Amino acid sequence: MSFSDSLLLRNVRPLGAAPVDLLVTGDRIAAAGVALPAPAGCVVEEGGGALLLPGLVEGHTHLDKTLWGMDWYRNEVGTRLIDKIDNERAFREASRHDAAAQSLALAKDFLALGTTRLRTHVDVDTQAGLRHLDGVMRTRSTLEDLQQIQIVAFPQSGLLRRPGTAELLDDAMARGADVLGGLDPCAIDGDPVRSLDTLFGIAERRGCPLDIHLHEPGPMGAFSLELILDRAAALGMHGRVAISHGFCLGELPERERDLLLARMAKLDVALITSAPPSRNVPPLLACRQAGVTVLGGNDGIRDTWSPYGSPDMLERAMLIGMRYNLRRDDELDIALDCVTHAGARGCGFASYGLAAGDRADLVLVQAQTVAQAVVARPQRRLVVAGGRIVARDNVLLPHAVPA
Repeated sequence: MSFSDSLLLRNVRPLGAAPVDLLVTGDRIAAAGVALPAPAGCVVEEGGGALLLPGLVEGHTHLDKTLWGMDWYRNEVGTRLIDKIDNERAFREASRHDAAAQSLALAKDFLALGTTRLRTHVDVDTQAGLRHLDGVMRTRSTLEDLQQIQIVAFPQSGLLRRPGTAELLDDAMARGADVLGGLDPCAIDGDPVRSLDTLFGIAERRGCPLDIHLHEPGPMGAFSLELILDRAAALGMHGRVAISHGFCLGELPERERDLLLARMAKLDVALITSAPPSRNVPPLLACRQAGVTVLGGNDGIRDTWSPYGSPDMLERAMLIGMRYNLRRDDELDIALDCVTHAGARGCGFASYGLAAGDRADLVLVQAQTVAQAVVARPQRRLVVAGGRIVARDNVLLPHAVPA
């Protein structure tokens, strides 16, 4: 099917609703209704009452780091965050890790499993410079018609502790990164005021949004979060800041936590979680009740940090459900929301959903309900990206995706 052709999905159930036909014209959803007529030359796909989902959203990953598809990496890394950072930087330098090839391989597997929008952090530091960024930008360009990839220029080794990093981040934004990343201004940089002033200064100058990794625990993390919110408010960055991890929000007394959540909601600061089992995580339901957008992501997938993860966002939704003890069907709807609508909203992806006018990013699965789709993670019978059929049964179609 060429980009300008039409596609009609017959007898599908959008998010478990009553069966309809869905007409796609070009890269957009044109109409939904019962017994829609097929335009001349239209490709018709019989849905057979299958569940229709919008394209899945990965809110936090690291395409540049992945060892996906490579020989097994023997992990003997120390337990501290800085151990993992230093080990990874040394490994990638010694191996001349190819961020272009690895990011493309993982992004394509994401696409085969229905992820059509993705935010990836890419390391920028004084050792590698912008080499990893250039590699992932090539992947973004290769897949741009099918998969929307946001690139976060990320100072994984710290912003202040390696002089010259701020200038590289500024260059990365000028070169075409979409989002500016930050990392633990207290625990890594040791000077939270100067660290955040530098980071927000670049964001203000470049007019770009921010996504800040905040691993810091308890009171330390709360202190950093307050400083971040102060700067977001002062610079009028409503809806332009995201916090990844935010572990401190799972460790604070309820009253202190709720005050921070209220400020986050007022400033429309999104929270991105991988729902790890090894850390105290922000309380999902309390965050949503406060009005904070919570979205999900894998974090790293099969890299020097961790052997875990896969490019299946239904699996990540299931893991979110398990971590937060979501058992009711309506609660599992929330788990899916973290990797669909909340994911798109938190990352700022436009024209998302299953309504007329939305970009035609669609996933068809054999499931009775959304809850079953999250728990069973069935094969993706069909994946449509930008109006094109690109995958069937978890496999990309030949010639559907550029090499």
